[in-house]
Amino acid sequence: MKSPLLSLPGAVPAEGVDEGVAAHYGDLFREQRALADGTGFVDLSHRGVLTVTGDDRLSWLHLLLTQHVSDLPTGQATEALVLSANGHIEHALYLVDDGTSVWAHVEPGSQEALIAYLESMKFFYRVEVADRTADTAVVHLPAGSIAQAPASAVVRETPYGRDLFLPREELESFAAEAGPAAGILAHEALRVEQHRPRLGFETDHRTIPHELGWIGTAVHLQKGCYRGQETVARVQNLGKPPRRLVFLHLDGSEVHLPPNGAEIRLADDGPDGRKVGFVTTSVRHHELGPVALALIKRNVPVDARLMAEETAAAQETVVEP
Repeated sequence: MKSPLLSLPGAVPAEGVDEGVAAHYGDLFREQRALADGTGFVDLSHRGVLTVTGDDRLSWLHLLLTQHVSDLPTGQATEALVLSANGHIEHALYLVDDGTSVWAHVEPGSQEALIAYLESMKFFYRVEVADRTADTAVVHLPAGSIAQAPASAVVRETPYGRDLFLPREELESFAAEAGPAAGILAHEALRVEQHRPRLGFETDHRTIPHELGWIGTAVHLQKGCYRGQETVARVQNLGKPPRRLVFLHLDGSEVHLPPNGAEIRLADDGPDGRKVGFVTTSVRHHELGPVALALIKRNVPVDARLMAEETAAAQETVVEP
């Protein structure tokens, strides 16, 4: 879904999964600094939006999601996952209940598969699931922002800022008042700095929540059964995940960033060394320079020097080995 804010001065369209919104508006570092200072907003109107309404909405979602939501207070933000039967991550939902409906935004284009799964699990529960992507746009206000949310918006407030579920027809008028606009690349740079995983970037077909530090923030360990819980409990109680998320400081003398999926090897093993992981997201940060998130094998020493393709990388622990 193409955003009307791509008509703003300087807008450069994003590519890949973030197609439909702006990558930046002409000055990536200025946009990052604005967000870090608590000003401006990010157009996330390409993200999927769904609602769950009905008297049983919270108790029903509690049975399906990794998060404890049966008693979720009105207005309290949370996040949750949908796992496969083997405990692999399939969906990530960013939730808030407004007292009548649970609102969630998800990765662009993933809402149809998620809604199909939810519909298949309705049984006798009094719930209605709706795809609201066509009429609702997600907008992000950074932490510290004093911008006023429109009365028509549902607000999801987190330590990183506020996500607004905004009627799509109000997106342009909101942008005119809430500027300056920042692109998705600035938003991604701050996400990497904050070590926050993103579905489809830090995940592949076999990722489990422990590898990314999603235990606690998106997975509640003291709740009842849900699909994939056996794997979560087994790894938590009896073992360790096979991989772990790390934050990489990349060699700033390199012109090009190692792309997502770039192979990581131990620097001491040379260019023919065995692969120990891969880059998941690489960005240029306005203060830290080139940095990245990566998944590496758990047994890689925390002080090991790494190479992301041809780029030297120093690791910072996110998930303990």
